[in-house]
Amino acid sequence: MLIDSHVNLHAPQFDEDRDEVIARAREAGVQMMVEISDKLSTFEATHTIAMKHPDIWCTVGVHPHEAKDYADLKAETLIELAQRDRVVAIGECGLDFHYDFSPRDIQANVFRQHIIAARETGLPLVVHTREADEVCAEILKEEMAKGPFKFLMHCYTSGQELADIARDLGAWFSVSGIATFKAAEDVREVIRTMPNERIIVETDCPYLAPIPYRGRRNEPAYISHVLEKLAEIRGWSAEEADKLTTDAFFNLFHAIPRP
Repeated sequence: MLIDSHVNLHAPQFDEDRDEVIARAREAGVQMMVEISDKLSTFEATHTIAMKHPDIWCTVGVHPHEAKDYADLKAETLIELAQRDRVVAIGECGLDFHYDFSPRDIQANVFRQHIIAARETGLPLVVHTREADEVCAEILKEEMAKGPFKFLMHCYTSGQELADIARDLGAWFSVSGIATFKAAEDVREVIRTMPNERIIVETDCPYLAPIPYRGRRNEPAYISHVLEKLAEIRGWSAEEADKLTTDAFFNLFHAIPRP
């Protein structure tokens, strides 16, 4: 079952042909997609896409790049929006110290509000982390000690130490087109250590198109290339990769009914 666990179909890159992109995904065998919220100002667009399509679900959250505009965000706001139909996760949220588009203390505070919302709703948390391994690990450990929550390390490209800590805290991991890049052997090394039962795949479209489409706008239709590469990295058969990632997806996104 081909599933794209992380799409940004509300992005302006799809404004000219959004319906065609979704149609191409279905033609390529993609049976389910999770449309990701990156800021509350576009949540209505994100939610509308999910409501319009029976094979698309969505999340609610604020990307760390946008945290500066939501410095006063409270978990209650996320919890309220998460009650809507077809909202199945909290996020994308987390830390990005590569670009630092938002002050780091604000990123951390907003991240913690998302964790509270995930804990209160029982919905999984979609975590973005880049060049913030130590702080991310500290926050995850501190918050998990306050009460359990499910979480996904999305498009994981950080180090082995954070991966080990997250794994021991019960994290799921998603693999993106980066795994197909020639220079990404360090990413593939970490992928080899991820737990079998907690790996899923994503495109993160319109970004990070896998080889052979690298450099183009990414689409959900390309998810099969990520799954094939994951199978190669892990030494799985195509059937094993399909079963393991499908089971992991529904175990994580438990609010989505399995067909």
